[in-house]
Amino acid sequence: MMIGIVRGQEARQHARAIETMFEDRKKLFVDVLGWSVPVLGGRLEQDCYDDSDAIYLIALDNTGAHAGSMRLLPTTAPHILRDLFPDLCAGVVPTGSAIFEITRLCLPTRHRAAARLHIRNRLISAMVDYALCNGIEALTGVVEASFLSKVLAMGWTCVSLGPVQRKDGQALGAFQIAITPETPSLLALRGIYTYGAIGTNQLACQAA
Repeated sequence: MMIGIVRGQEARQHARAIETMFEDRKKLFVDVLGWSVPVLGGRLEQDCYDDSDAIYLIALDNTGAHAGSMRLLPTTAPHILRDLFPDLCAGVVPTGSAIFEITRLCLPTRHRAAARLHIRNRLISAMVDYALCNGIEALTGVVEASFLSKVLAMGWTCVSLGPVQRKDGQALGAFQIAITPETPSLLALRGIYTYGAIGTNQLACQAA
């Protein structure tokens, strides 16, 4: 399964992938998890951060539709940790041109558990490769406490940015991952990273 990279300003060129991604995000985050987030037309979960700065890593099925995805946001622009949850950080919210935020990891529940894990690992592999090819040195994010423990234990250099806190009935925590040339091998030891999740032509285009 290859992972495609779509920048927000390129969304119209990848309409099927983007539209089915927003549909799956609505089904997962609103219908299953019960998040109170914007829904367009009753079927598309799309928020104010789905703009021209957003970078989407999208796993596609054999019809060209969304099978799983995540979104990266530059921390030099509006993003979730800084705007909505800055108090999850014991210190200053990490920002900078070499720091991006991971958001909206979407693994549709129509996939079995093993398939969701495979898609997740491919997305993580693609995210690391993309970061290394584009000068991204760190990734931040906000997740539920149950998933935070998994993020911290994946083998990469990752730290919690502050204590877990309850927000709107959820226990949330913030993290920061260091991305270095050693990150792929550290993840590979845990069976997470595999080489070649993104086509080399896409990496070359994005790094240009």
